[in-house]
Amino acid sequence: QVQLVESGGGLVQAGGSLRLSCAASGRTFFSSYAMGWFRQAPGKERVFVAAITWNAGSTDYADSVKGRFTISRDNTKKTVYLQMNSVKPEDTAVYYCAADQVTRRPVVAVTTSSYADWGQGTQVTVSS
Repeated sequence: QVQLVESGGGLVQAGGSLRLSCAASGRTFFSSYAMGWFRQAPGKERVFVAAITWNAGSTDYADSVKGRFTISRDNTKKTVYLQMNSVKPEDTAVYYCAADQVTRRPVVAVTTSSYADWGQGTQVTVSS
């Protein structure tokens, strides 16, 4: 099992930028697992935002964030990042990072059921 702790959330104006971080501990081979970011707005389901393969060779994004958000990882620091640019009020949500339950999956997974471990979430609020 891996423990995940998100940080970097907060209040930002529309059009601004924010960088989320997710630090992992507990699982020895962090670098063998894909990592994902999901978000959940009040009263809505948790949805996929972005994911990156274990070796950073492939990424995927939800259509709503393509061209604005960038996912990256630093395996030496056991940390995954989500750079959020040109944010919009509809990006307001609690953002969660998650670790894949399969080692070295060749393609990223976009469903919540593919991820075994979750952080506690960090709130992002975008004002108009």
